[in-house]
This record gives sequence, structure tokens and C-alpha cells, in this order.
Amino acid sequence: MGKIKTVPIPRIKSISKEDFIENYFKKQKPVLIEDLAKDWPAYKKWNLDYIQSLAGDQIVPLYNNEPTKGRQNSVVPAKKMKLYDYIEILKTKPTDLRMFFYNVLQKMPELTKDFSYPDLGLKFFKKLPVMFFGGKGSKVLAHYDMDLADLVHFHFHGTKNVTLFAPDQSKYLYKVPFTVHNLEIIDMDNPDFDKYPALQLAEGMHVEMNHGEALYMPSGYWHYITYENGGFSITLRAFPRKAKQFTEFVTNIVFMRTFENVMRRIVGQSWVDNKETRMVKRVNEKFANNSL
Repeated sequence: MGKIKTVPIPRIKSISKEDFIENYFKKQKPVLIEDLAKDWPAYKKWNLDYIQSLAGDQIVPLYNNEPTKGRQNSVVPAKKMKLYDYIEILKTKPTDLRMFFYNVLQKMPELTKDFSYPDLGLKFFKKLPVMFFGGKGSKVLAHYDMDLADLVHFHFHGTKNVTLFAPDQSKYLYKVPFTVHNLEIIDMDNPDFDKYPALQLAEGMHVEMNHGEALYMPSGYWHYITYENGGFSITLRAFPRKAKQFTEFVTNIVFMRTFENVMRRIVGQSWVDNKETRMVKRVNEKFANNSL
């Protein structure tokens, strides 16, 4: 067992549009901006009680850390329950149940009055503000977003730890073929370097996010997240503009995910097991030969 090498993500109070574009967006470097949401009504209003008061009777899908098995699609909810009841769990006890990609415009449009799109020079896609919820102790599998968007991620109610990896670190992270995540059985907090030696070469960036803070995650960056207590976040995204990124985005959405789910339905668990086994063997052989 060991620890993956990380360095701190830069933490600043505020930033101008010009400085952000020049020092972070153009260089594709992460940064945490502490005061970006300080003027939002959400900064004072948003907590679990407030979201719960707006929940009504809506039913939401919830996910845990169990890998999907057999002929299931690659992303399948563990259960469904009322949002009100789920938030009650987040407020009162640890849980590995998480909710992701909760579309604010569709599910709780009144929240749009509480935030605005920051003037950072990014061309935000304003039809897709999405929220993420997690309980104390829950973990988000190391992955990157298949749409390759530049993300500004705001956290509320409590704290969570975020570890990022630049796209060039993918070769060390045991990325599962035809997915955008790494091997689900790897414990990223205490990885087994005997089984997964290439992780010793990975270099990540780490930050603890507190209420109201914003994290810029550049396009294609891997993120691994652990919730220190129950809380939630909202992500504003700017889709890729460069031809290469846009082509990969379309390929991921239209072909890769479809192919993965078709193979799962046709072949079943052996498809998953075989591709993961081959991937681990290939990465470990490259590590042994110093060719990573």
C-alpha cells in the first residue's frame, strides 16, 4: 500500500477575467477561487435544509460505489427514492449513496435565481447547470468527463477533498478501455502498488473545498472526490471549441458509450473482466519495461 503523489492546487481569493484566461485557461491549469460565489444569493441560502425544502415529491436516482455487473449498462442507479428522504440521510448519517448530473433547469429551476455565470471569459453552456450530492464518506470514482468540457465546480454545505490528474497522467491510472474511468476496485486513497505499480508514477493535484468555493477543472482532467460530510455542488460547463477536443467529445458520446453498453448486453460480465484483465497486464508490462 502507498500514497499517490500530489501537490496542492493553487488557492486564490479572486481573479480578473484577463488573469484567469492568461494564467489558467490558456495554460489549462486548475485553480481554486475562494470568493467567486461570495456575491451569489446561494452563498448564504444554499444548504441541505434549503434544498430539502424545495424537494417536493420528486424521485431521484442514486448511485453507490458498487461496480455495475453482467449485462447492465455502464451507469445504473443502485436505488431510487424521494429527494427529501435522501437529503435527510445526508444530514443525519454517513452513506455511499450519491446523486450526480441533477439538471437544475429541469428539476429545480427556482435555484437559477440564486447563482449567475461568472465573467471568466468562458463560453458557458447555460442549458446544463448540474448538481452533485454526496454523503459523508462517499467517494467518486476517478474519471474525466466524456464531454471534455472546461468545468467550474462550486461546493456548498460542508467540505470535500478533490484530487485532479492532468490528461497526460492517464497512462498511469489504469483507465478501463471504452470508458472514461479507472479500474473501480483500486483504492485511490491507499492504492496497492504491488498490483498497480504504475500508480507510483502518477502525479496529482489536491485541494479541500469548503462552502462556496469554486474549482476550475480544465478540459479532460481526471477527478477523484471524497466527501468529508454530506453536501452538494453545482458545475457550470463550457464545451470544447478546438476541433480535436470536439471530435473526441462526439466520439465519446455517440460511439464509445454506445459500444460499451452494447458489448455488455451481448457478452455480459466476461466482456468487462477480459478487457480489465488485459488492460492491467498491458500497463504493468509497460511499467516493468520502463516504457510508460
